[in-house]
Amino acid sequence: MKKLINHPEQVVRDMIDGMVLAHPQKIRNIPDTTVLVRADAPVAGKVAVVSGGGSGHEPAHAGFVGAGMLDGAVAGEVFTSPTPDQVLAAIKAVDSGAGVLLVIKNYSGDLMNFEIAGELAEAEGISVAKVVVNDDVAVENSTYTTGRRGIAGTVFVHKIAGALAERGASLAEVEQVARKVVDNVGSMGMALSPCTVPAAGKPGFTLGEDEMEIGMGIHGEPGTHRAAIATADEVAAALTGKILDDLVLEAGDKVAVMINGLGSTPVMELYIVYKKVADILQQQGIGIYDTYVGEYMTSLEMAGCSVTLLKLDDQLTELLDAPADTIAWKKG
Repeated sequence: MKKLINHPEQVVRDMIDGMVLAHPQKIRNIPDTTVLVRADAPVAGKVAVVSGGGSGHEPAHAGFVGAGMLDGAVAGEVFTSPTPDQVLAAIKAVDSGAGVLLVIKNYSGDLMNFEIAGELAEAEGISVAKVVVNDDVAVENSTYTTGRRGIAGTVFVHKIAGALAERGASLAEVEQVARKVVDNVGSMGMALSPCTVPAAGKPGFTLGEDEMEIGMGIHGEPGTHRAAIATADEVAAALTGKILDDLVLEAGDKVAVMINGLGSTPVMELYIVYKKVADILQQQGIGIYDTYVGEYMTSLEMAGCSVTLLKLDDQLTELLDAPADTIAWKKG
């Protein structure tokens, strides 16, 4: 195992310390926790938005903490859900009295621990709403989930819910727009190589030199099938076609497109994938309003990518365009 770390058990702590040292104007760490919050949290009178999950998906989730997106992010150990106590610490750190929305990716551990934390917070008088993101169209159930997984489309939920919260909307309104994004977003990924969790010291799965996995999850969960290495155009067509079938997009609709690298995919290759995705959408008369190419939700050093399409209306378009001041939110 070749990694730029000190000790496997210290990677999350060291990462958090480094992030705060690098970006003190944007984020701060709640002492004795793995919780990162915006530097000015809690913001008076504002609904707070909190997300998180296992580490190893950076820049998600802490990279999206800041004005216009998340108020707090909870970092679990690598590929491991944060504990209820950690999530509760985040809720309490960002709540200003207007309530807290929890954005939860659909993994069993995250669901259980975020829901427990929400119940504990409500017992202390904090209003909590929850939205579960399940944008992965590849498989219905997986190693870590009942139902579809939450992957890179979660970032659009962060952006749009965070934008509305920043404008002073109520908790019910912020929850409603987050659910609207979930209902209109679809993603699918693929992998060319595995990744290694530092504590394990070896890859979580194996792929032959001439193999790829279609529909791979962000923790290395199996996808729909393994196949011989194909061209970028063939991969893009397979991923995009499945998403289009799920979202039922029609000519005249407009979308935001995200081509997300999983950690070791050159930007060159991501743009080659995007070229085919754009061609497919153009052929079907679907308008591309905006495009995001880069790393938004990774899987350590896994090679591969995911495609995300978000069907837009006037409200979602306006909120997507709203300013955000975070470490990682930027266009390709």
